[in-house]
Amino acid sequence: MAAMLPDGPRLGAHLPLGNGMVKAAERAHAIGANAMQIFGDNPTAWRRRTEPPGEQAAFRDRLTALGIGLVAVHAAYLVNLAGPDADFFERSVAVLAQDLRSAPGFGARFVNVHTGSHRDTGVEVGIARLAEGVVRVLDEVPAGADAATLVLENSAGGGFGVGATVEELADIAEAIAARGVADSRVAFCLDVAHLWAAGYRLSDPRETDALIDAFDRRIGLGRLALIHLNDSKTAVGSRLDRHEHVGAGGIGEAGMAHLLTHPRLRRATFLLETPGMDEGYDAVNMDRARALMEGRRLEPLPPEAMNLRGSRARTPPQPEPV
Repeated sequence: MAAMLPDGPRLGAHLPLGNGMVKAAERAHAIGANAMQIFGDNPTAWRRRTEPPGEQAAFRDRLTALGIGLVAVHAAYLVNLAGPDADFFERSVAVLAQDLRSAPGFGARFVNVHTGSHRDTGVEVGIARLAEGVVRVLDEVPAGADAATLVLENSAGGGFGVGATVEELADIAEAIAARGVADSRVAFCLDVAHLWAAGYRLSDPRETDALIDAFDRRIGLGRLALIHLNDSKTAVGSRLDRHEHVGAGGIGEAGMAHLLTHPRLRRATFLLETPGMDEGYDAVNMDRARALMEGRRLEPLPPEAMNLRGSRARTPPQPEPV
């Protein structure tokens, strides 16, 4: 069973499980997180494990003891429900369904997945396939008290990605609802760097307010479960997914602070996927996010910080059908 949600702002990071699940929970606590995102299995392989990890029960106990009230599982990178290749579609359904089935074992409330690429077949066609895929996945994983919610993450817009704009996300929500899926089973994640790449100038608080208004009007802020708190290395509208440290990219301190302190985003959970997460910058970026929430200016980052690669949880290039 998932832990109780923490009171107040929910802030965490994507953390690796390579050194052990319990150690990952303890790392989350050490950096001041009350939420975390993990991979439930190998994110770059079709094959899923046949048995749950032996540490799962101890992991859940540690989450409760440390007050980490929300866990999200990031689904496999390979999943693309919007593409035209039939075999790839079937594999995607199977892998995503397994990630969703396994989520309660991690105490996870959410399984986050990218909306995918229509592969030059058209946005409308891609959205229809995505909606059919969501129906197939949820048919395989019954609803229940411990069932995780499927969370669809916006695209940066490159590589024929669907779901790059609020309008496309709304069309996705409507297409899924038209197929009989309850709203409670599907939520949304907004990746801040993806929004910037798709053309939303979040460095300007007025544009952020307009975005939030549009999302609430078309979809409803009650369905905004997660926000991936990533600044961007690229120009606005670039369609390129390149994550940057909090406040150190194009969105900047003012833009990131406005998001973190926005009263209409209090129900969402902020999760970092910023560079150097395995090299101690998970703690650095948590501190930077808290500083912005408290109205403090950010300290300059060392030059070497700007050369670190983005988190492994960022959107990779979509693989070709096999």
